[in-house]
Amino acid sequence: MSNTLVLDVDGTLVDTNYHHAVAWLRAFRTVDVTVPAWRVHRAIGMGGDKLVAAVAGDKVERDHGDDVRAAWERYFDEMLPEIQPFEGAHRLVRAATDLGLAVVLASSGKRKHVEHYLKLLDPGDVAWTTSDDVDDSKPAPDLIEVALREVGGERAVVVGDSVWDCEAAARVGLPSIGLLTGGVSEDELIDHGASAVYADLDRLRAELADLPFAAPAD
Repeated sequence: MSNTLVLDVDGTLVDTNYHHAVAWLRAFRTVDVTVPAWRVHRAIGMGGDKLVAAVAGDKVERDHGDDVRAAWERYFDEMLPEIQPFEGAHRLVRAATDLGLAVVLASSGKRKHVEHYLKLLDPGDVAWTTSDDVDDSKPAPDLIEVALREVGGERAVVVGDSVWDCEAAARVGLPSIGLLTGGVSEDELIDHGASAVYADLDRLRAELADLPFAAPAD
């Protein structure tokens, strides 16, 4: 029975969460909406189709949602050259494949951004999915379900940096592992379902063989 490692990308393998937060803050200001930075940060990892309403309310989504998302994309694109992988990201993916695990990168980000990250990560021949492949983004489980179909995964564990990763995994009946790389506390990740939390990718890599792989719920 094959084991699959489902890896989030933004904030997990590449250090982007604070770039995303700044881009969203600037985007809201283009429509004269000011929101606190902490609220934006706590929503990072949620799909952009949900973030505007979650941060600024349903009225802002109705009136300005598409404009804010378009502005966010412009601002984030400007910061792409600054993005770097986290220490140990390449080593983690290669160690997983060396162990015989199926690896799939499951990102709520846009395809063009993930393609840029792949060049930075050099992960080898691994499957990957993006928000462009699903109708409903995290914390909905759609992205994880598509990721598992990509590799025919029978047992899996989801690794991510946000509570939205943990919630998406729980909705499909899979265990999740949290990372502190996205700026979310260990307690919060565990409260949202993480089986364990690691401070960095190299510590996770050292325990890959012991992760709690399980079959998704029917």
